[in-house]
Amino acid sequence: MLKTKSVSAKNFFEKSSKKILIAEDRKNYLLKIAETIAKEYAKNEVVNLTFICSQNSRRSQLAQVWGFFAASYFKLNILSFSGGIEITSFNRSTIKTLQKAGFYFQLSDFSHQNPKYEISFDGTKKHIIGYSKLIEHPENPSNFIAITTCSNVDTNCAYIGANYCFQLPIEDPKRSDGTLLQEERYMEINRQISGEIYFIFHEVRQKLKLTSLLNGQYI
Repeated sequence: MLKTKSVSAKNFFEKSSKKILIAEDRKNYLLKIAETIAKEYAKNEVVNLTFICSQNSRRSQLAQVWGFFAASYFKLNILSFSGGIEITSFNRSTIKTLQKAGFYFQLSDFSHQNPKYEISFDGTKKHIIGYSKLIEHPENPSNFIAITTCSNVDTNCAYIGANYCFQLPIEDPKRSDGTLLQEERYMEINRQISGEIYFIFHEVRQKLKLTSLLNGQYI
């Protein structure tokens, strides 16, 4: 098991939500995403989120892992997936920055090109499998809300088969590869994604509570 943990995922998640600054227009867009998730959740009591970037290597993997954690943290039946438009591998620097944020990686299927990892965190018996795959991979759902994390997938948004599609571009940490700022930049992107996932899931939880109260229920 790869265990290079320096903090708990819970502490990192909570601190990220307080540290990041979200511009007003982006915050409004995150609220729109949360509203859509909450509406689908109220109808179906489950929501599938698929995070998408071109190579399913960095940003979409970060988002899937934090979505996995957020569902447990907020006690929501939201399942997170990820995919791309080409297959590469789960980037090693991305794995390292998640390990430093409190996640455990267990190699489950070794491949020089695209190994698979079981990903978990303290306090859960569940895990997800992380590796690079296409959006239409059989392990990904056919009924889902898509969130694209890179701009070059935006033009293809109408063709990925999602019920809803949101374009939430995030700077690619790959730009820092091989530089002195690489580790720092990956952690900054990790913190941004963690904080924005916190914001979305928190808003979903609040909207569901309000709906339940209006209906004379409580969750």
